[in-house]
Amino acid sequence: MPALLPDTAKVETAIIEMTNTYRGRQKLGALTANADLTRAARAYAAYLAKNNLFSHTADGRQAGDRITSAGYDWCQIGENLALHADSRGFESRSLAQKSVEGWINSPGHRANMVAPNVTEIGVGVASAPGRDPKFISVQLFARPKALEYEFQVSNTTRQSVRYTFNGEPHEIKPSYAVTHSSCNPSEISFDRFGEGAKAQRLSMRYEALDGLVYMLKPDPANGLRIEIAPFERVQ
Repeated sequence: MPALLPDTAKVETAIIEMTNTYRGRQKLGALTANADLTRAARAYAAYLAKNNLFSHTADGRQAGDRITSAGYDWCQIGENLALHADSRGFESRSLAQKSVEGWINSPGHRANMVAPNVTEIGVGVASAPGRDPKFISVQLFARPKALEYEFQVSNTTRQSVRYTFNGEPHEIKPSYAVTHSSCNPSEISFDRFGEGAKAQRLSMRYEALDGLVYMLKPDPANGLRIEIAPFERVQ
């Protein structure tokens, strides 16, 4: 009996469908198929299959390089690979299911699938030469640069202020302003006002939102107060 060969386009569609079903079970938003990501995924799947390779850097590049070359301007990405071979071949949805279940059962791959801030997806599936039917699947996740947000912290006091954003510590000197750009929604935590023995510990937390300036101002009663207002972007 000849081996069963899947329709790779149907496999790609099913992988996206099953991925979104899994994200839905995790209370995450569905991903939208993107033509540039699809082109990058298909090209890399074909490259791996043709050259009998299986690595995220088999062509000497990172996933981000390939996505950029495909014309996609990104601020967050992820890539999953899968390889399946079977002398009996594969039915289209069965091959998609094997790939998706394998990624779900692998912590690193699952993390890409449930990344909360990615919004778009591209999938490519290619047949590799060999005695038995063998298929390589490439799954790309991304958040476009257009969804990056920007805000500013402005220190109008006479003291340095320490704060944390996206898990990284920062210190802003008096009369300075710092502009942050980020792909991932996060919190700003203002931790310390001043230096040395007179330094004041803070516990002031705000959600970092696009287009706002967080103005640090002196306050006679509490040492520091924060005013939030829109800021002018530099074009």
